[in-house]
Amino acid sequence: MSKFFGDPLFAAILFGVTVFVLTYLNSEKVLGFLYKRTLGQREELFRLLDKMYVDADRRKLSVSIVLLTFGLGAIVFLGLWPNIFAGLLLGTLFSLAGWSAPKIILQNMWESRCNRIVDQMVDGMTIMANGVKSGLSLTQAMERVVENIAGPLSQEFTLVLNQIRLGRSVEDALNEFGDRIPRPDVQMFVTGVNILKETGGNLAETFTTITQTVRERQKIEKRIDAMTSQGVMQAIIVTCVPFLILIMLLFVDPPFVKPLFTTPLGWFSLILMIGLQVIGGVIMKKIVTIKV
Repeated sequence: MSKFFGDPLFAAILFGVTVFVLTYLNSEKVLGFLYKRTLGQREELFRLLDKMYVDADRRKLSVSIVLLTFGLGAIVFLGLWPNIFAGLLLGTLFSLAGWSAPKIILQNMWESRCNRIVDQMVDGMTIMANGVKSGLSLTQAMERVVENIAGPLSQEFTLVLNQIRLGRSVEDALNEFGDRIPRPDVQMFVTGVNILKETGGNLAETFTTITQTVRERQKIEKRIDAMTSQGVMQAIIVTCVPFLILIMLLFVDPPFVKPLFTTPLGWFSLILMIGLQVIGGVIMKKIVTIKV
């Protein structure tokens, strides 16, 4: 009996049968979880791509998600064969990273785009204020912004102007712009314009006030970023160093770290280390993240 259990092939078959039985007994929950974490993210990814005006093939994106999720984990598992535990552990980690990576990457790209729009609003509001002072209407002032500023703000204003030309009201077009870009500065611009169109007022003065408010907010945010940049770098280094040392030892002295992947105590230590590193990284990120 000990000969069979010591055989890696027999252990792999036994593990596969166990996983199959457990998956079959909880098939509905398992399949629902896997679908939600892989193909279920497609709509969210397409929504983010549409907001960034990026055309994507739905079929290719679906295949890429599946390959990135399960294919990457399978490659890592086969690469570490016959070390079953290390293959399962690292394969699972790579699978988790694979199904989380697309959404995280696109979300970060979307956040960067929103931040760039807010940064461009200082110049955009200045151009609009000068245009209104010279006698231009709101839409004509927005056209001047499109002509003089390149980037995401120009794209958003172009969409607003196209909607107005197609018959939508200025209020509805601007409200949709505010819904697409959920930033306080954008909401302040949309709300200010809509209120002034109903009650009357000085648009140029409003745009100047918005410009000053956005500029002061940006100064505070940049000051906070400068003060917390050292803490952010320390958090990144402290989180990555243990993994880099482990990888280095795997190449320099494999027998020294072999018990970490071949003994129960090593498995427990490895899982504990990864868990503590993740917890520590999340806590440090929360400490250095200051919202204005």
